[in-house]
Amino acid sequence: MTGFSISMDLAPKQSGTEVSSVRENTVEYRLKTFMNEVTGRALVMMESATQGQSDIAMDLVQESFISLHKSYADKSTDEWYPLFYTILNNKLQDWRRKEARRANPFSFFKKVSLDQDDDEISEVVDETTLNPSEFLSQEMTIEEIQEAIAELPVRQQQAFMLRAWEGFDTHTTAQIMNCSEGSVKTHYHRAIQGLRTALAHLNPSLGGSSNESR
Repeated sequence: MTGFSISMDLAPKQSGTEVSSVRENTVEYRLKTFMNEVTGRALVMMESATQGQSDIAMDLVQESFISLHKSYADKSTDEWYPLFYTILNNKLQDWRRKEARRANPFSFFKKVSLDQDDDEISEVVDETTLNPSEFLSQEMTIEEIQEAIAELPVRQQQAFMLRAWEGFDTHTTAQIMNCSEGSVKTHYHRAIQGLRTALAHLNPSLGGSSNESR
């Protein structure tokens, strides 16, 4: 036991700088792993929201990762998911406002309305989170699904992808989108109905017939 104590005493002590370096490397490793997992889905979401502007989408995603690292490096990886998408949503809304003002310079003098479908549907049931694979069948491709998503209003896109692709519940999605839970339910419901209509000709189980497109 004494020998063990001596060996422990003789072990080199880590300086404050070394401890800080180890912690930083751990944060950097976690962030890299997180980015590898999230980037693809986040880019799909932003490309749809920016109508296929890949450069803008990449900028929004990268800026969000930078902000996450600067402000929330001490948070756990699980906490990063809603935080990242909240930051991403805020940056997207800022970009959309700038684009709206660029298209209409006089909008500086009034509140810019970005969405036309923000009204809530009363008594909307909170539908079970949909697995995107439910839209996959026969000759349907991921490109066709993405095109259908891109045709939805931006808030419907966000609600669908946050709920169905990322698996966030209604409460967390509402926090990320900075809206009420009722609005999330409405956007999600409309998104599902819109996608089912748009993709029905490729999947009979969605209410259409695969023969309609032939």
